[in-house]
Amino acid sequence: MKLSSRNRSTFVSFLGLGFLIGTLGWEVLERVAVKLGLELSLGIGPVGLDLSVLSVFIKINPGTFIGILGGIFLFRMM
Repeated sequence: MKLSSRNRSTFVSFLGLGFLIGTLGWEVLERVAVKLGLELSLGIGPVGLDLSVLSVFIKINPGTFIGILGGIFLFRMM
């Protein structure tokens, strides 16, 4: 599917879901690797938003970028 103004929200949804799934999947992979005795830590420190009332932080890791690319791929395949 090509990106247009009509399907922009779908594209952003795919990117957001890919971002979250990739980030969480990589975190699970790191924790399993630690349990197996391998030290794997390729993440960047927390990136986020702090508004004194609300704060949101997420760790950026290679899975984040893999998830975003997966979201783009799935959108293009639709």
